[in-house]
Amino acid sequence: MALVEMLMPKMGESVMEGTILNWLKKVGDKIEQDEAVLEVATDKVDTEIPSLHAGVLAEMLAQKGDVVQVGKPIAIINTGGTAEVTKTAVAPATTQVAVNHAVATPVAETETMVGSRFYSPLVMSMAKQEGISMAELEKVAGTGKEGRVTKQDMTNYLEAKKAGKVAAPVAQTPVSQPVTVKVETPAVTPVKPAVSYSGNVEIIEMDRMRKMIAQRMVESKHTSPHVTSFVEADVTNIVNWRNAHVKMFKEKEGVSLTYTPIFLWAVAKAIKDYPLINSSIDGDRIIMKKDVNIGLAVALPSGNLIVPVPRKPLHASVTFWEAYAP
Repeated sequence: MALVEMLMPKMGESVMEGTILNWLKKVGDKIEQDEAVLEVATDKVDTEIPSLHAGVLAEMLAQKGDVVQVGKPIAIINTGGTAEVTKTAVAPATTQVAVNHAVATPVAETETMVGSRFYSPLVMSMAKQEGISMAELEKVAGTGKEGRVTKQDMTNYLEAKKAGKVAAPVAQTPVSQPVTVKVETPAVTPVKPAVSYSGNVEIIEMDRMRKMIAQRMVESKHTSPHVTSFVEADVTNIVNWRNAHVKMFKEKEGVSLTYTPIFLWAVAKAIKDYPLINSSIDGDRIIMKKDVNIGLAVALPSGNLIVPVPRKPLHASVTFWEAYAP
């Protein structure tokens, strides 16, 4: 028999790993070429991964919920023939195939955005085959990441529709009858005039993550009031204390002692002392949060930015600060 390794595909330039959402096949199941074997989620898209070979699923090398690096084996397929193991990844992102094959490709090239959410090629293909309009598709409840509609969501919706549990779309009036049709002209995006840049400049196209960062920053302006307050404080004692303990801390913890954890500790302590800072408004009610979770912006090697939120913002250096603070 011929055993072929199925590898985790690279689903986008900046995607380095994927999480196994669900296995669509069990060990021993027959697999056709280009048939979906499992569902994988990344920080950009949820997609079904097809097999490039027909055969039988011999072994699953990763379980549901596992995070697998790009290029690592996730399954072994028995294609029959001589006994040898070869490696194969799913179709590269640049390969062009029929949409219903649902080959993993970069989200920017495959997903269609309608309204406020994206739709995968597989979902769009199913909607087209079943005669579902975009207006009706927007009403389908999505259980995928960020409310995306998955293949299972479409299957459930179609079954409910056939069973009469979903209101049928309003039938169109026959053409022979005089009707008044209100045509909504789609908004035309004005073409921006060409911009000339003086001096020595470089124009860089934003990747998807950077576009999302920009979008989230704009959204935050609409959802959270931004208030800036300046208060001067004498931190001479902190500087002197840090300089006195930096060498000891390096030897004890193996990392450099910076001012960041001290400021995090101070912010967390201030929020505990003044809990109304950590609250939000819900109509006429004030929702006061009991937990203190502080986000810390961290730069990535790619130049992008992420904000991890530690549930307990107490780094080893903060513990050290509490233990040795004067």
